[in-house]
Amino acid sequence: MAHLGRILTASAALAAAPALARAEPLTVGGVFADANIIVQSMMAILILSIVAAVAVSVRKVTSGPHLSGGSAFLSGLRLGGPLMGCLGAVYIALMIFMGVSNVPTPTPLKVIAPGLAEIALLLGLGLMAGVVAVVANWAVESRIDRAVLRS
Repeated sequence: MAHLGRILTASAALAAAPALARAEPLTVGGVFADANIIVQSMMAILILSIVAAVAVSVRKVTSGPHLSGGSAFLSGLRLGGPLMGCLGAVYIALMIFMGVSNVPTPTPLKVIAPGLAEIALLLGLGLMAGVVAVVANWAVESRIDRAVLRS
């Protein structure tokens, strides 16, 4: 009888293990660190493109009469940033659904939560890249319009 009790205790501990998979609080850095290398590279590209959009717009707005270069990058990022974020989110969601469908027991939400956080972070970065590019493009276009009207 004691042997059966130990087996039941061990099986209960194994059943509870997925629910205890993430004991520490989930942070943005933790989401990035736990992400797949493909997802990490997408996040890094989006973050770098946000920084590059700000740098391009500052350079173009403060360049005086020299207004060449950078507008195509900002125009491309306006559409490409949100699309890249959505593509990454769909990739992560596909991996989550495939993983959940291959597990014979019901998966607790606490186990799926880091993947959902990756989806939210990637969508947020994609939307942020698009918004920054739109605002930067507006600033550059208004600077170009002022330069053209002045001459």
